[in-house]
Amino acid sequence: MSNFVTVDELKALQSEGAPVRVIDVRWRLDRPDGRGEYLDGHIPGAVYVPLDEELATHGEASEGRHPLPSTAKLQAAARRWGVNDGDTVVVYDDAKGIAAARAWWLLRQAGVDVKVLEGGIRGWTAAGHEVATDDVTPEPGGVVLGEIGADALTIDEAAAFPASGVLLDVRAPERYRGDTEPLDPIAGHVPGARNLPTVLHFDADGKILDHDTVRATFASVGVVPGTPVAAYCGSGVTAAHTALIAAEVGIDAKVFPGSWSQWSNTPGRPVARGDQPG
Repeated sequence: MSNFVTVDELKALQSEGAPVRVIDVRWRLDRPDGRGEYLDGHIPGAVYVPLDEELATHGEASEGRHPLPSTAKLQAAARRWGVNDGDTVVVYDDAKGIAAARAWWLLRQAGVDVKVLEGGIRGWTAAGHEVATDDVTPEPGGVVLGEIGADALTIDEAAAFPASGVLLDVRAPERYRGDTEPLDPIAGHVPGARNLPTVLHFDADGKILDHDTVRATFASVGVVPGTPVAAYCGSGVTAAHTALIAAEVGIDAKVFPGSWSQWSNTPGRPVARGDQPG
């Protein structure tokens, strides 16, 4: 079963009165608060979800920029969104699914039936569907979430991962090589990690490429059936998108949520540079 839903499929579910809760996770590095864009126009009934506040927690720099929230914190957030047991949650953004995938990854671990809207809000409007400008506050839900964290790697597990599997660095090649680092104190990558930018997996509209092409892209860095796979990025958001794409083509990938922001802020961690794993 697909981890994505099309805009027409979502529209049909809403028309049928199915138990669907839509959440809007508009977030970008250059504009982490997407509430303004949400209020300018969102899918009717969608609840705005601040990624930094509800899909992450805050701690020391050595924990990374987006540490995992506790299960209790995520459950309280999901109840605020109006989610009940048995609901399907559809999540979208305006950045080709990158931010939406963070919600997908967390909720999937918690046992929620969660889908990412293919094409996001842009796909919705391009299909001619209406938008709303209200600030949706639903009746609180009563969902009970399962424990999250089983699909996450600690920093020590990430360090050891290349010895037994493929650790993917899904950032842009120049950040992987260490040519530039706009956000963190040290440039480079985790020794042993292979570079596979997540942008290689989708088209200009944010829709996943055909599955054979995606599998071939993964195979180009050694991800073949039976190979343990994990991904990291700058702060654990984009890596969740790679996990989403991998799941869609039958690959189970874990995520190192601390990612480079944790690694580069932890004294004593080795750093590799250049275009090879090192």
